[in-house]
Amino acid sequence: MNLAWLFGGGTIEVRCDIDIEQTPESFHAHAIPDGVAIRPGDVVTVHDAPTGVGFGEHIIGVRRATVRRAGMLQRAWTELSALRELTELYEVGFQPKETTT
Repeated sequence: MNLAWLFGGGTIEVRCDIDIEQTPESFHAHAIPDGVAIRPGDVVTVHDAPTGVGFGEHIIGVRRATVRRAGMLQRAWTELSALRELTELYEVGFQPKETTT
């Protein structure tokens, strides 16, 4: 009996476009796997990615990546924990303004 749909563990080898920049205009790092949709709980490992980019540098390239698929349980847990963490952003306290007499 194959329980991969429940517990995950399937892997896919894909090509991955990388875009890393550290300049005064932008500071970002993007890794976009080609031809595969990334779902909650999936883990993407980019192989041979640059470990550092100097200031003023912009690197664009193609690398190999491994996508490890999450199972139904891990996907549900990821979505629930993301909702909980998102609601923490909404915690705002409204205190009445103190008046001085």
